[in-house]
Amino acid sequence: MSNGDCMGNSEDLINSEDLINFEVPTHLEGERLDFILASHVDEVSRGRVTNWIKQGCVQVRPKGQEKIKGAHKGIKPSLKLLAGQTIVCVPPPTPVATLEPQDVPFTVIYQDNELAVVHKPAGVVVHPGAGQPDQTLVNGLLKYFTQLSPVGLPFRPGIVHRIDRDTSGLLMVALTERAHHHLSAQLVAREVARRYLALAWQPHDEDSGTIESLYGRHPNHRIKFTSQRTQGKRACTHWQIKERLGPCALYELKLETGRTHQIRVHLSEAGSPLVADQLYGIRRRVEHIIKLRSLGHEFGLKRHALHAAELGFTHPTTGQWLEFRSPLPDEIEQVLSHLREHF
Repeated sequence: MSNGDCMGNSEDLINSEDLINFEVPTHLEGERLDFILASHVDEVSRGRVTNWIKQGCVQVRPKGQEKIKGAHKGIKPSLKLLAGQTIVCVPPPTPVATLEPQDVPFTVIYQDNELAVVHKPAGVVVHPGAGQPDQTLVNGLLKYFTQLSPVGLPFRPGIVHRIDRDTSGLLMVALTERAHHHLSAQLVAREVARRYLALAWQPHDEDSGTIESLYGRHPNHRIKFTSQRTQGKRACTHWQIKERLGPCALYELKLETGRTHQIRVHLSEAGSPLVADQLYGIRRRVEHIIKLRSLGHEFGLKRHALHAAELGFTHPTTGQWLEFRSPLPDEIEQVLSHLREHF
């Protein structure tokens, strides 16, 4: 399969293990092809998805069409789609990547000889992976620090834990192998304090609670997770509503376990999805409410409203308990300000 014809023939497409195949959901009707596809594929940037479309790796089939009739020639990233249309994509093979130091935005909150605490902005993937070989936080760490823990090589040096691409906030980074093992052990023993702030829809009637479930991959969606399982790993999220804001609420959440997408899944499946969560929630509802109430101001988040706000752990060598805090990013604060003003 050449880069110029990612789709190959129909038989190759049907048998491909990398096949991405899904219907456009109702709440994304009228959105651009590149936006919808990037929202569906975890940890892949919109720019990379745009390149896939331009390379001929993406098809759009009308609603109800079962057979593949070949790639759409000249299909554009800006194509507006209807609910029920099917997007079919076979990403081009990812080139063998080598880690290179690169300019990637992040902020160092704390640093000593053993470890660092950094703030990752939304939109930055933590480490290289399928569909994102570079321009990750790891590439930025290599540019900034003179050494990182070798644990996690070749593509995750220094990375002790992760947060999602579109989640902002605090992360521990190990600079030595000793620190890496010590911090990882604290995570396993649930001795690391992690507090998140989230803006969610349809808040609970109660002011606080705990969501505990079995947890694992969604049976029908290749990148989603679910708590609606009879088998899986234990997942536990403690939550408290800090502020009620009309149809939304500002939640404080503490992780007892740290499963992939855990907060997003637990809140969504409890009926309170995060604002602007493309995978587990409903997009643009704040904008719709603003318009319906004729407030004359439009705004929207281009990332889900989740922020890793506090991080606490024991220093690997001194034994001192360290705590760090990160304020909500401006884009979430702006939404909160408008909600406070009008509800």
